[in-house]
Amino acid sequence: MKMVKSLLLSSAAGFVAVAGAQAADLPVKAKPVEYVKVCSLYGAGFFYIPGTDTCIKIGGAVRVQAEWNAGAGGIPVGFGNTTEAGQGARTRQNTNDINQRTRIYFSVDARQQTDYGTLRTYFRFGIQETSPSDPVTGAAYWDRAFIQFAGFTVGKTLSFFDGMSMATFNYNNPRTMGDTGPNGITLWAYTAQFGNGISATLSAEDPTARGKSVTSTQLAGTWGMGTLTSDAGLAGQSATNNGFGYPDVIGALRVDQAWGSAQLMGAMHDASGAYYGTTTTGAQQFGHPSNAFGWAIGGSLAINLPTFGATSNVNSQPNVDQFQIQGVWAQGAAAYTTNAIGPYQLYGGGQSVGLAWLSDGVFSSGSSVELTRTWSVTAGYQHLWTPNWRTSVYGGYLNVDYDGEAVNMLCSSTGAFGSVFAISGSSGCNPDFHVWQAGTRTQWNPVSQLDIGVDVLYSKLQLADSGTLVTAPASGARPAGVYTLSDQDVWSVMFRVQRNFWP
Repeated sequence: MKMVKSLLLSSAAGFVAVAGAQAADLPVKAKPVEYVKVCSLYGAGFFYIPGTDTCIKIGGAVRVQAEWNAGAGGIPVGFGNTTEAGQGARTRQNTNDINQRTRIYFSVDARQQTDYGTLRTYFRFGIQETSPSDPVTGAAYWDRAFIQFAGFTVGKTLSFFDGMSMATFNYNNPRTMGDTGPNGITLWAYTAQFGNGISATLSAEDPTARGKSVTSTQLAGTWGMGTLTSDAGLAGQSATNNGFGYPDVIGALRVDQAWGSAQLMGAMHDASGAYYGTTTTGAQQFGHPSNAFGWAIGGSLAINLPTFGATSNVNSQPNVDQFQIQGVWAQGAAAYTTNAIGPYQLYGGGQSVGLAWLSDGVFSSGSSVELTRTWSVTAGYQHLWTPNWRTSVYGGYLNVDYDGEAVNMLCSSTGAFGSVFAISGSSGCNPDFHVWQAGTRTQWNPVSQLDIGVDVLYSKLQLADSGTLVTAPASGARPAGVYTLSDQDVWSVMFRVQRNFWP
């Protein structure tokens, strides 16, 4: 019995030894490795770049839109854009009833904490096909690329003059404010923070993005049918016209708090002319007008309002009802009051047409630059009906006023207007004009970050010389002949679907 017991114990010991040896040979389960670590310092969507203390967020979007009586990215037919002025001929050959845009965005936002505060680098670029100007293969574009550090902002971003953005309220490109949101602007700026949401900014900004052409009336044909060919200023840069003297200088005082925001801003702009002469930029031997300095002042107000119980399910859009308004007065700095950087041309019924041109200033042989006065006001209100539905209403007004000396130079038989259009009526020549716009947008977000909406816009061009008879040259399929200058208007509709790939 003792022998049997000893044998069993020996066998058990052997099994344990073998099992222990086999267990020792099995691989040990590795400790989980956190390849991507969430960064919560800057909001949703950021994560740490492995091995660094830098947080990064990758974003993007796909946008598809169709536009009726508008084009070039939401510009009403005929209103302040060379492409859309051509479509303002309203013929079967020159005008698309429907235009469209497909756009791809890609953005990178990198941030890092330093002894001087947050170091931020941001850029955004993409590819788009926008009718009627882009090829079907698409065109590359970029609208943001900037660095922020220790209060400084350098690169391409929104102008610090902008107190409000119409992107909160509409899809269209407004003609009644100088919002730099669509394209951005290159700048060098410093912002001082005073606490309680109060800040002040001094910014040097690229004048090319704000450069309306300064018109030399010695150059015949400067103001044509749907064209504005003068490049006789120094702020607008081109392959043939440089002369950059100094950037636009912007000053802004701003407050951002829970109730909303408010801003006061001012700008100085180079509105100098090049040389006298009958070519586009004149010639040195003829001399030049003295330097001219344009300016702009403005104010904006944004108020967050109760939503009466509704909250937004869209992270990238306000979670409250909002009202915003901005007003700007300028002289020789028209781009601070309007995005309409090109001519107006819109034919109506019968032999009627609306024509207008915008220039920072006007000069002729031996004269100084007569600066153009402009002012605009734009406002919008957005209401959240439910977490998935929102509606906005918006509108604006632009006033353009050339002084008496400028009118005389433009309307003479050799002037920019008089050399192209023979005036045959008694109403006279007056290039002043006004623009009214009013619209509404409704947007549905069936899921967060998917926008489906429609924007309806009414635009009206009012001419100070409405009723004047002019002999006008041909424009597209429109023949030359005697036309009556008259106020014109257009209804535009845009449908948009956009999927945003950022939290």
